[in-house]
Amino acid sequence: MTQLGAPSILNSESSALITLGMKAGTHMPEKLFVVTGAGPVGWTVAEQLAGQGHRVRILTRSGSGPEHHLIEKRAVDVSDRALVAESLAGASAVFHCIHGSAYSAKAWERELPRAEAAILAAAGEAGAVVVFPESLYSYSEPDRVMMEKGPRGARGGKRGVRTALLQEREASATHTVSVVAGDFFGPRVRAAHAGERMVPRILARRPPQVLGSADQPHSFTFVPDLAAAMIKAAQTPALWNRVLHAPTNQALTQRQLAGALGEAAGVPRPRVGVLPGWLLRAAGVFSADIRELAEMLYQFERPFVMDSAASEAALDLRPTPLAAAARATVEWWRQEAPASAADPVRVTGR
Repeated sequence: MTQLGAPSILNSESSALITLGMKAGTHMPEKLFVVTGAGPVGWTVAEQLAGQGHRVRILTRSGSGPEHHLIEKRAVDVSDRALVAESLAGASAVFHCIHGSAYSAKAWERELPRAEAAILAAAGEAGAVVVFPESLYSYSEPDRVMMEKGPRGARGGKRGVRTALLQEREASATHTVSVVAGDFFGPRVRAAHAGERMVPRILARRPPQVLGSADQPHSFTFVPDLAAAMIKAAQTPALWNRVLHAPTNQALTQRQLAGALGEAAGVPRPRVGVLPGWLLRAAGVFSADIRELAEMLYQFERPFVMDSAASEAALDLRPTPLAAAARATVEWWRQEAPASAADPVRVTGR
């Protein structure tokens, strides 16, 4: 999940620390939805569910999450099967939104399968469907437009880890849905190609730095659209045990996305700087972190395009228009984050 920017919730406390925000006398909805992770995806899923009047339990390493009277926050190690089973009791759906502690194949191999196995086992016992945000990494023919029925057999590195996770979900007796997104942008999206490397620079009227090429078409998914698709899929049994695509607008170049964000911010059209692939590959000789980033340069040096039309029809959802999504993104950065430029080579998966 160019991908998947939610913080890891592995290695947390051995006991669940519960924080309740329920208002006295408030009628409690019957259904319980559990969300793991409070990164941009988990946070947004929890907010949308609570906004729809659903009871939410969010599991993170620190017990963090949105403040809402329908949201219960717990600090839980999601690789601990006993704690997970206790936390998932009574859930009708689980939204598993964590990522690894580092953007590396080794960290993913060490952490993600174990956490997913614990979640799948506990959800199966609870009779809950598990909904996963997923990336385009596993697609083995990325030079073609990627569709829901396309081949997902990529091998090696981080791409191979995502392929293996999808295969384990398919083999599980627990109902699952994987909702694939392109690179993230939107509120709370920081460690992403269209996050802190781009938006704060635009707000500061400084050139954003992009990787590979500024002029190749690339699919970017607005995180609230991904969250809405995950929630709709969880509530639609006919869509379970499938791979869906989050509603995603027509592919943009990184220059076009920067322009849309600049227009939303009311600043002059940004000049876009490019960090060429050869430079990252050369730097990767000396830095393992940069090697991990350079592994994914194929996504930015050539067209990298997904199609979500079939899933949009199945979900009866459409992507947020680009202008509105860009405005929401800029508004969040102005309210929540300082308009300071980020390190242009910070390793990120989204």
